[in-house]
Amino acid sequence: MKARTAPSPSTLHQRAYRERMRSAGLVKKDVWILPEYTAELAAIEKSMRAPGRASSRSVNADAALTLASIHEMLGHTHAAREGLLTVEWLEGADPSLHLTMHEYGGLSVFIAKSGGQLIIEAWLWPLDAVADSARFNAHVLSTHKLLPLSTVGIDVVAGVPGYIMFGSLDAHSRFETLMFEVETLADNVINASEAWLEYLKPEFLAGAAA
Repeated sequence: MKARTAPSPSTLHQRAYRERMRSAGLVKKDVWILPEYTAELAAIEKSMRAPGRASSRSVNADAALTLASIHEMLGHTHAAREGLLTVEWLEGADPSLHLTMHEYGGLSVFIAKSGGQLIIEAWLWPLDAVADSARFNAHVLSTHKLLPLSTVGIDVVAGVPGYIMFGSLDAHSRFETLMFEVETLADNVINASEAWLEYLKPEFLAGAAA
């Protein structure tokens, strides 16, 4: 993940996201489904919020997506036109795109390309924010399969070691598939931030809320 400074902890974005959903007149409903239908349910949920919000121009299915083409197409999405998404090009030896997901409380999502794969990442929180890392790591390893299309790992961002959530897909995927991956990752970060609060130090939560 390329960033000049470590992004804000995802707990802040989780609260802002919930407030935005409520202000939009949406309600949260818990449902019980078989695990294999998780991704399908996520797609249905999105379609019930704002029809067409992820619409975009398609690309030739035979052409690989590049950061340049993704950057251009993101500017034509409904989310970008409505101010729900902004994109920044980050230069460097390994350039990447920084997406600010305003509808998710300003959540930062990064897109990079490695060979024939596109990597999508988001910051969760620093390593030292977790009260018992062994207990938390064991919990994550046993439950992350419930997060569709996303995996949790450890990386150093702007010199700060911390937990990230990421997903990947083939660079020959459609742009719409990439956007689904980005939005699924954002949803998973918000949900994980809520579900894993009990593993974080009280002083970290207090500081994040200040």
